[in-house]
Amino acid sequence: MLRNRFLISLGSLAPFSVMARNFRHQLLPGLGFRVAAGESRYNGHMRLQGVNSNILDVKISGKDTDGGLAVFEQTSVSPGKGTPLHVHPLQDESFYVIEGRYFFKVGADAFHLSEGDTIFLPRGVPHGWTQLSDKGKLIVNFQPAGKMEAFFLAVSSLKTPPTPERMSALFMEHEMQIVGPMVKPE
Repeated sequence: MLRNRFLISLGSLAPFSVMARNFRHQLLPGLGFRVAAGESRYNGHMRLQGVNSNILDVKISGKDTDGGLAVFEQTSVSPGKGTPLHVHPLQDESFYVIEGRYFFKVGADAFHLSEGDTIFLPRGVPHGWTQLSDKGKLIVNFQPAGKMEAFFLAVSSLKTPPTPERMSALFMEHEMQIVGPMVKPE
């Protein structure tokens, strides 16, 4: 009887064990940090050499969250450019517009975003965007972090803009797939 009660009690702790494992980075002391405006936590300013030449700063790395989340600040300096239609099969993505105007395609839906707007792009749904204004700034979140930081680092390390074939390969190497052309505003 006592053994059964003990096993039931132990079983009731299982959800907390899973939560502790999933959020262990929050349970350890000393992991808080600050990243100042205009600075990057890792890798410096990453200027992309791919479908656009925007600048990304790591604000929260997957290294900080045990892979649970990555947050970037994007300084948009590529009017009329953005991304091809692509899919993240393993990650949700969101954008918060600090400055500028953007056009997003998410599945069959089209959205115009400006300062203060937020958009959520669920995993598995084809999406892409185009910068409409001369300049802009976005906060970009990926959950889980996946290989996005490595992707941005790889694209910023290129010496010349990649061919469409090389860009497609870079997407695939970092758990994404290009499924259509550059997104054009509607």
